Amino acid sequence: MKKFMVVYKAPASAMEKMHDSSPEEMKKGMEAWMVWAEKCGSGLVDMGTPLGNAQKLTETGSSPSVNNVMGYSVLQAESMEGAKKLLKGHPHLGWGKGCEIEVLESLPKPGK
Repeated sequence: MKKFMVVYKAPASAMEKMHDSSPEEMKKGMEAWMVWAEKCGSGLVDMGTPLGNAQKLTETGSSPSVNNVMGYSVLQAESMEGAKKLLKGHPHLGWGKGCEIEVLESLPKPGK
C-alpha cells in the first residue's frame, strides 16, 4: 500500500467563515467529515487536523507565511487512482467557492 498526503486548501474567505463559526456550526460541519472518514475505513491512516499560524523559515530568519493550506489527512491506497476514489465527494470540496484538495504520493526515501 502507498501513502498519500492530502492537503486541504481554501481561500481566505472560507478560512474566515470557519473562524467565525459557532461551536454548533463546527460540530455540524464535522459530521460530514466523520461520514467521509467512515466511508474510507482503513484507507484513512490519519484524519489530520486543521492547520494555521504558518511561518516561513529562511537562513536569515522567519516571517508569517500567507498560504491557503488549512488542513491535512493521510490516506493509504494501492495507487493515486485509489486515493482519488477515497476523496470522491469529500465535504471540503463543497464547503465554499475556491476550496480544493491536493493529493501527494509519499515516495520512498532516497537510498532505500
